[in-house]
Amino acid sequence: MKSGKTAAQRGYGYRWQKARAAFLDAPDNTLCVMCSADNRVTIATVVDHRIPHKGDMTLFWDRSNWQPLCKFHHDSHKQAEEKGSKRRGVQDDGWPVED
Repeated sequence: MKSGKTAAQRGYGYRWQKARAAFLDAPDNTLCVMCSADNRVTIATVVDHRIPHKGDMTLFWDRSNWQPLCKFHHDSHKQAEEKGSKRRGVQDDGWPVED
C-alpha cells in the first residue's frame, strides 16, 4: 500500500518492531498458520493483520487481528487477497481451500 507516508508514519516504527518480535516469540505464534493448515512446518517471520487496517490504528494494534505468517504466504496469498484478485486454492479470508 503506497500512501506517501513512511513506514513509521504508518505505524511500523520502533513500537511495532518490539510488539512484532514479542508476538512472534510467543509459543503459539512461531509457525505460519497457513503452512500449519497444510501440515507444513514453516517459521513465521511476518505478523499479518487478518483484516487490513488501512490506517485505522485501533485495528492496527488489535492483537486479535494479528496472525503469524511466513513471508511467502504474506507476500503472495494475503497481498493478492488485499488487492482484490482471486487466487485458486485460497478462500476470501486468506486461508487455503481444503480439498
